[in-house]
Parts: sequence; C-alpha cells; structure tokens
Amino acid sequence: MTAATTTAPPRTARATSALLLLAVLAVALNLRGPIVAVSPVLDTIRADLGIGAGTAGLLTSLPVLCFSLATPFASWLLARAGLERGVLVALGGLLLGTVLRSVDGLTWAVVGTVVIGIAITVGNVAMPVVIGRDVAPARAGLVLGAYTAMLNVGSMVTLSLTVPIAAAVGWRSALLAWGALAVVAAGVWWAGTRRTRARAAAAGPVDDEPVGPAWWRRPVVWALTVAFAGQAFSYYGVTAWLPLLLRDELGMDAGAAGLSSSVFQIAAVVGAFGVPVLLRVFASPRPALLVVCAAWAALPLGLLLAPQYWALWCALGGAAQGGGFTVIFSLVVRRARNPAESRRMSALVQGGGYLVAAAGPTVVGAVHDATGSWTGPLLVVIAAVATLTIGATVAATGGRSRTS
Repeated sequence: MTAATTTAPPRTARATSALLLLAVLAVALNLRGPIVAVSPVLDTIRADLGIGAGTAGLLTSLPVLCFSLATPFASWLLARAGLERGVLVALGGLLLGTVLRSVDGLTWAVVGTVVIGIAITVGNVAMPVVIGRDVAPARAGLVLGAYTAMLNVGSMVTLSLTVPIAAAVGWRSALLAWGALAVVAAGVWWAGTRRTRARAAAAGPVDDEPVGPAWWRRPVVWALTVAFAGQAFSYYGVTAWLPLLLRDELGMDAGAAGLSSSVFQIAAVVGAFGVPVLLRVFASPRPALLVVCAAWAALPLGLLLAPQYWALWCALGGAAQGGGFTVIFSLVVRRARNPAESRRMSALVQGGGYLVAAAGPTVVGAVHDATGSWTGPLLVVIAAVATLTIGATVAATGGRSRTS
C-alpha cells in the first residue's frame, strides 16, 4: 500500500506532462497549415472567384497582418478566459473561419481568412506562455523546439495533400477538410489541460498577477521585438519569393522550383530541435544565437555568391528559421518574471514582429521589380538578418533570466 501511494503521484505527473505535450503539439499543427493550404490551389481559387493575383494574395497575407493587429485582442482574451479556455476559443474560431472561407463568394473567403488569422493569433500568443508556465525549466527549450517543429510539419502536410484532395473533391472541400485537425486538437487540448485548468481556476484571473512596474519599458522586451521582426521579415520574404528566385537563377521549371524551395521549410525541424540542445549545453543563450544568425546569413550570401549550391544554403537557412523562432521565444520565457508578464511580452514581441513581417513579401518583390535582379532582394534579407542578430544579442546579454 505504501509503495503504491508513493509511486502513484510521479506516474500521474508523468502522464499529465505527456498528455500536455501532446496537446501542445496538436494545437501547433493548426497554427500555420490553414494559411499555407491556400498557396498550392491559389490559381484554382483565382479562376473560380474571378479575381486577380493581388486580391488572391490577400488570402495568404491577411493572416500575417492579423498576427500583428489582433495581438491586443488575443492578450485580452487570454487574460479574461484563461490560457486553457482561450486556446479552445481559438480552435473554435479556426474551425469557424475554415468553414466561412469555403462558402461561395470572395466576401466569405476574405471574412473566413480574417477569422482564421485572429484565431491563430490567439494560439501564437498563448502557446509560449503555456510552455513557460507548465513545463519544467530544464525541458522548456526542448518542448518549445518540438512546438516549432510541429508548426512546420503542419505546413508541410497541408502543402503536400491539399492539391490531391482538391483534385478529387474541389478546392473548397479540400480547405474545409483541414478543419478536422482543429476538432481533434480541441479534444486533445481539453484532455491534456484538465489539471492545469483546475489550477488556473483556483488561482483566479491571470491579470491579478503582478507584472512589475512598466514592464514594457524593459530594454529586453524591445530587443526581442526587434529580433523577431528581423526573423519574421526574413522568413516571409524568403518563403514568398524563393521558388521564383530558384526558377530565374537556376533555370528550374515552376514545379521543380516549388519542390526545391520546400527544403527551406523541411530543414526548420532540424533547427527547432537543435537549438534547445545548444541552450542546454551552454550556460548562455549566445552560442545558440550566433549559430542561428550565421546559418540565416548563409542563405542570402550563398545564393548571391554560389547559387549552384542552393540546396545547402536553403537547408542552412531553413534550419535557422526554425531555430530562430525557438531561441527568441526561449528568451521570452527566460526573461519574463511571471506568466502574466510572459503573456504580455509574447503579445508585444509577436505584434511588433509580425507587423514588420507583413511587409516582407511586398518589399522583397518591389525591390526585385525595381532592380530587375535578385541581388537587391537578397541584400534586403541580409539587412533583416542583421537586425535579428543585433536585437537577439542585446536580449541575450541584458539582464538575468527568470529561471537562472
């Protein structure tokens, strides 16, 4: 009896941790896939709705803009409803937006896209806070890496399967089908957060926690915002134009260029899991940061100087973009003084960063149109990577972490 009594709590705790990790990963599958699912069938959507390329681009750019503009709402919702219920609301909104986007007509497609963007924004803000609050500090970096990797897995799955599904049942039903992932994630999240939901209810509203005087004046908060702006601008700028760059510079056809550019997305999994290892091996986050920034810089520099090795540069840049997200939000978790401040920092860092990132594809494309070559756009990406490096270095060296 005594042995059973002493061993039951650790087993229960391990089961709870495993279920919570599964819930985090299930939610992550839904936080990028619904956006990129549109890309491979965009030509079909344009023809069906009778719209131009610029209007069709709203279906991919509007969610990124929502990531910025909707962060105050996301932070407010999570404060009022709590992290657990707030994520459930987000998954419900994601399902609703997916349904609306598949209704006939451009208006519903745009409305659904905006709803999807707002719902994903809530999840974006919530998940790093959940990881920082409920995962042991020694494992938080690894879990954040797994979460980041699953964002890319969700993108790869939807990019790979949307076209064959659309060929069989049409693009509306193909996009609608991904709503099933939100339903599954909601069930797993409900089960996985049962214990934390009870603790949160007993603790009271999140906003009752002190966050310190003028938390937003801390230099580390703005340094992380600048760093994430550089990271996100680079990611969305490269993602939007890499297939065309490979086609122009290497003479690939459109299909081969699109497939080749997926190396950039797939390699993110390596960075997402590799950076947490570096964060655990070294006492300071600076070595991980330097590796990430060097690998990021290798992509534009390599394509400028030795484009024939494009696969290597895309792999390095892809690993860097997965690792960059992980290291930045690991710093958010480390530097926040409590969960309430972590939520506010996450919202501000993402709000400012995604506001800049929304301009990435437009700026890179405009520079290409103005210069008629890819040298200028790649120099723009280098400048964005330099911004990431400066901001993250300041954040990594300033102040002591909450967990140290």
